[in-house]
Amino acid sequence: MQNGKFRLDLNIAIILGSVRNDRNGARVRRWITKKIEGRGHSTMLVDPVQMDLPILDRMYKEMKDPEPKYQKLHDMIDSADGYVPITPEYNHTVSGAMKNTLDYCLEEYFFKPSAIVSYSVGSFGGINAAQHLRQIFAELGSPSIPSSLQISKVHEALDEDGKLLAQEYDKRGERFLDEFDWYLEAFQAQRNKKGTPY
Repeated sequence: MQNGKFRLDLNIAIILGSVRNDRNGARVRRWITKKIEGRGHSTMLVDPVQMDLPILDRMYKEMKDPEPKYQKLHDMIDSADGYVPITPEYNHTVSGAMKNTLDYCLEEYFFKPSAIVSYSVGSFGGINAAQHLRQIFAELGSPSIPSSLQISKVHEALDEDGKLLAQEYDKRGERFLDEFDWYLEAFQAQRNKKGTPY
């Protein structure tokens, strides 16, 4: 910790949960990526559009000869020290694209924390999706930090390049990432000390 701020050099997988052509998640991703990298972390983008992920047929561990895109997904999830899923809210829950992307892996997530970012064009910032996603990550073995970051009226909060327009999110984002850093450090220390039980 330096001046009250954590300064770790860890690898964070940022997972996009929308495949829409005009997805607002892209602007959120640009903003949160800059903030995470500003803390000294490296980031990887897990984008179901770029990776062209089909509807799940087999988990990675069940594939006999995985295509390169599945190998790449596995390697990113496995090498990450933590996860930042960025989810929209569709019908009071996460998108099918987010759930589909997550379900390709399982053990790769174990004993590494997640920090949930949700957004919507309405006033509630995707809170229902965030709560459901918390349950999913718990089952994946990647417990979510107690806080989540909801971005309401996302089209007014961030421009298309990820520039922050609603400045109140700067302080919220810093507190959120301070908490994430605490859990990243704690989980990393335990993995280094004891490994994992599986």
